[in-house]
Amino acid sequence: MASQKFFSIVLYAFVFAAFATTALSSLSPNYYDYSCPKALSTIKSVVAAAVQKEYRMGASLLRLHFHDCFVNGCDGSILLDPSPTIDSEKNALPNFQSARGFEVVDAIKEAVDEACGKPVVSCADILAVAARDSVVALGGPTWEVKLGRRDSTTASREAANANIPAPFFSLSELIDNFKSHGLNEKDLVILSGGHTIGNARCATFRDHIYNDSNISPHFAKELKHICPRKGGDLNLAPLDRTAAKFDSAYFGDLVHKKGVLHSDQELFNGGSTDSLVKSYSHNTKAFHKDFAKSMIKMGNIKPLIGNRGEIRLNCRKVN
Repeated sequence: MASQKFFSIVLYAFVFAAFATTALSSLSPNYYDYSCPKALSTIKSVVAAAVQKEYRMGASLLRLHFHDCFVNGCDGSILLDPSPTIDSEKNALPNFQSARGFEVVDAIKEAVDEACGKPVVSCADILAVAARDSVVALGGPTWEVKLGRRDSTTASREAANANIPAPFFSLSELIDNFKSHGLNEKDLVILSGGHTIGNARCATFRDHIYNDSNISPHFAKELKHICPRKGGDLNLAPLDRTAAKFDSAYFGDLVHKKGVLHSDQELFNGGSTDSLVKSYSHNTKAFHKDFAKSMIKMGNIKPLIGNRGEIRLNCRKVN
């Protein structure tokens, strides 16, 4: 009888430990339900106000999440400012003078910490939810964001330069890059569809409009008014014809050789991704549905969970 009771206690302890380990080692959409039930609604309200004030901010928050996840997983490392111990990813070539939205993240963090009564929501989770809410605010799909990421205590400009897809990449380079992050060709096309909102700097598309042949001559001429051969590096052009709306116009533009970036037009240039681009160009509903799935997949790239990392008090610096 005593041995049976002892066995029951041991079994209970084992099951409890296994449950606790599982809870600490996985993401969950309900992660903050008890520690801060107002977290998600607070993030949504701050993002909605920011996007209403300036639609480009929605694209900026989405891009920050992309660039964060593509470096060393979705760990908030892109938010860290330079310091004696931090080689900030903000200074990497894909981000320098391009990455925006940091002030909005700061505002979200302040509002969420106030709503929670203490810092319990990570900056990485804030960025993941803000990206989703930005897409929704601009007419795109919603999806269930799994939460529980912790914040990185390091950053790497070198890793950002090496891992964030460049605007001059060929299709094969894009495919290899996405594959290295556990994403396939379909994810590549779908997530590139995030370019249906926002703008690109002249410096990122100058070579495409002056040197490439796979671009509509009339469209290239329009862009040359924005982007001269010399100077004007920071001049902006919309990434598709409805850059303030999360629709499938981006894909239609590619079909008509009106991709702003070289890497965009590579998705419809006689290669393996042409059929997907053409399909999404006339099926916004399918694009929205698949975009949500790929965003969930991307958001789960190597998150810091359990006791790794930290919950930053300030998204710009380690504790």
